[in-house]
Amino acid sequence: MEGDESDASLDLSHLSEQEQTVILRVLERDLELRRLDEGRVRVLEQTESDPVRLRTLSGTWFSELRSKRHHSQKSGSDLVHTTIRHRRTKSRADVSLTGLFNGTTPHDDSSSEAESRLKDNREQANGGNLKTRTKSPVVQSLHHTSSSASSSKERRNTCHSEETEDDFDCFNGDTDSLSSSLTEPEPASQKTSSSNSSLHSGYTLGGSMMSLFSSGDFGAVDVTGQIQFSLVYESQKEELHVRVYRCEDIASVRKKRSDPYVKTYLLPDKSNQSKKKTSVKKKTLNPVYDQTLKYKMKINELRSRTLNLSVWHDEPLGRNVFLGEVEVPLSHWDWTCTEPLWQTLQPRCNLNPDSISSRGTIMLSVKFIPSGSEGCGLPLTGELYIWLREAQGLLSNKGGAIDSFVRSYILPDASRQSGQKTRVVKRSISPNYNHTMVYDGFHTSDLREACAELTVWQREGLKRHVLGGIRLSCGTGQSYGEPVTWMDSTEQEIAVWNSMIENPNHWIDTTLSIRTDLAVRSD
Repeated sequence: MEGDESDASLDLSHLSEQEQTVILRVLERDLELRRLDEGRVRVLEQTESDPVRLRTLSGTWFSELRSKRHHSQKSGSDLVHTTIRHRRTKSRADVSLTGLFNGTTPHDDSSSEAESRLKDNREQANGGNLKTRTKSPVVQSLHHTSSSASSSKERRNTCHSEETEDDFDCFNGDTDSLSSSLTEPEPASQKTSSSNSSLHSGYTLGGSMMSLFSSGDFGAVDVTGQIQFSLVYESQKEELHVRVYRCEDIASVRKKRSDPYVKTYLLPDKSNQSKKKTSVKKKTLNPVYDQTLKYKMKINELRSRTLNLSVWHDEPLGRNVFLGEVEVPLSHWDWTCTEPLWQTLQPRCNLNPDSISSRGTIMLSVKFIPSGSEGCGLPLTGELYIWLREAQGLLSNKGGAIDSFVRSYILPDASRQSGQKTRVVKRSISPNYNHTMVYDGFHTSDLREACAELTVWQREGLKRHVLGGIRLSCGTGQSYGEPVTWMDSTEQEIAVWNSMIENPNHWIDTTLSIRTDLAVRSD
């Protein structure tokens, strides 16, 4: 029997990684189905008393006929499993399927490497530029890879902080309908007061950005004192170095002393990946740290962040006490300034979510191709292209990385045929969508009556929440002579739309704020 198996063994070393991956998936599915069938047969053996009926329901008759007809042949699955057995070590432990092609055991680290490689292959398959076309009345989709855009790297991290988090949502509701989300009232329990911070945030908040994510008793002590720090960006390493030097005259928590430490975030990311801490200094109101906290990040993405430095009293047996904070918007930071700076610590006040006018920015390009402009009567009708490249600094309700996608409509058509959406980019506050939406059937005159509505959505399990959006139009407030609420474009949005109309066959690049004040669309 051993000799027969040896003769039936396969040489799988010549297979490529892609071929190995396909075989692994088939074998995994085969094992799963076998286990399920074995469980079904065990239940039948316990519940079915008629042997004839049991033989039929369990499939025993088929196995007997197959063994008689193909008694000298092995199935493809059995041949591969024979190969696995010959690649096993003398250990009795079962070999993971991911070790099929390198003969590893479950204790071999290369098994986890194979799993990681398989996972990376699956993620890369979801990467390239996605292009969808809407043609009235038929909706068509096609995919192509764009050489000018790179695939996004998804960040995988979990949120954790000393403070509790409230689920503030400017747009409540679980459906994909923008109009229903904008009209649903906000619970009264989420209405809180707002205050102004000494440092203006790049997200136009009426107070600390961290206030959006945190709640609790921050007034246990009166905030006093100041903090000294410096910012240096290492271009070659693509690293931000936050040097925390010292604090002076901070508030006392225990008999004229505190045990302070400094914590930083690059907001709106409030995940473990974004959180950095200094050491704790015991029994002092003037702690000296001289510590550097480093962030690995490209300068373009860094400009969409706000650096938050907060001081806390360390309480081993209870909740840490907030001692003050400062926020530094990095959008217009002078990176030539590397000298230490002093900033006065500010109290944290709860924010009213309605005060948030923007939840990040979105980078896109638009182009209009008139009918017949490409020669030979092509295209047959005018075509509108919307290339959604990426979003930066998405500000969610809880902070941190989120799962997001973008949905588009060309109003006044709000039907399913007009609606398109990007793939979901998981766990990122700066997602790369790289998705081109194509709409045809246009004349130039139609563009002055239409509006391209793009909304950014956050997905949480089965629920979806709209974060905000943009509307590209002429902003006249009317469409084909009728007053409409969705012709409410800002000056910048109007300028982009008009530039596209006046420059056919040319891409118009822009970066726009994801605003939260879109007028309710009643359709």
